[in-house]
Amino acid sequence: MRRDYVTLELRHVDRDGDRLPTAALRYDGPSDLLEERLTDAGGDRLDRDRVDVAFRFRTAGDDDAAGVFSLTNRVTGEFVVEVNADAGSVRELVDAARREDDPDDADGCYRVVVERDGETVADFEKRTLLVYDDEGSLLRQHSLIPSGVEL
Repeated sequence: MRRDYVTLELRHVDRDGDRLPTAALRYDGPSDLLEERLTDAGGDRLDRDRVDVAFRFRTAGDDDAAGVFSLTNRVTGEFVVEVNADAGSVRELVDAARREDDPDDADGCYRVVVERDGETVADFEKRTLLVYDDEGSLLRQHSLIPSGVEL
């Protein structure tokens, strides 16, 4: 899937009210390709437990640095959706998702939605977002990793 089919928009990063900070991925490519990526080999829709979210820097990291924000099928490792993004936007999402008052048993501390033609086709509440440098090393201090999770 081509990255230029997708745009990233952040919503609710000010944490005003009860809305979760949201990464909205607007997809403008072929619908059959998106549907294929959002389902498993058995034809079942991927749920939040089978999708991983990550950001990988393409250049050395600062707020102006570029990278790739991606959803990946946890079982196969294949990219579901990926989009070029700036590090500042991803840091804003991570900062908004970090809250001292989030209960440990909450479903998620942020949300990723995939939209096509103004309609939500996938919605995942997540607690983990892994951030990697341009060489593929995990940047723990910039990532969202729930307490008690070992990587």
